[in-house]
Amino acid sequence: MNGLKLIVFDFGGVLLNWDPRFLYRKVFDGNEAGMERFLKEVDFYSWNALQDAGRSFGEGVAAACVAHPEHCELIRMYHERWSESIGGAIEGTVEIARGLKQACWRLAGLSNWSAETFPLMRDRYEFFNWLEFILLSGEVKVNKPERRIFEILLERAGCPAESCLLIDDSPKNIAAAREMGLQTILFESPEQLVEALATLGISLTRVA
Repeated sequence: MNGLKLIVFDFGGVLLNWDPRFLYRKVFDGNEAGMERFLKEVDFYSWNALQDAGRSFGEGVAAACVAHPEHCELIRMYHERWSESIGGAIEGTVEIARGLKQACWRLAGLSNWSAETFPLMRDRYEFFNWLEFILLSGEVKVNKPERRIFEILLERAGCPAESCLLIDDSPKNIAAAREMGLQTILFESPEQLVEALATLGISLTRVA
């Protein structure tokens, strides 16, 4: 059956709802246009990616405040209230991971995530304990879709690329993983994931 030995989950957008808008909607109080303008002006996602790649939040906030002093309070707020950017677990996917674990599949995690903020969530969600190992970009200082992070993944997994399945919601990450020889599923929803797993011969009996 497909030669798979390890199933690797992305976190944000797959197992967890992460979006800075969860925090900033509280601050902008219904002003969606103003919130989106702020995120665009500070180039939020590019800025945040540097923290995911190992830059400290202190350094990142300081740099952004120099570049955008008019938004310094909002930028600093993301660091101080980061936990509010997590909107909870994606329960359908969690139930899929539970079923895979019960079926004795090897599971792992691969996420673009700051090493500073991950500990704030580590003990809040049981599913992290089901993973054989967790590879964070912030710890190895390289983000998906860079080739090196997939090389590190395979080193830790101890198995060839073709025996690893990556489940990720980013087309760029999926494309990079495929180039490395991994099997992949582009995540869209828990229901779609169940169907995609079934095409690989992996059936589940417990799905929310």
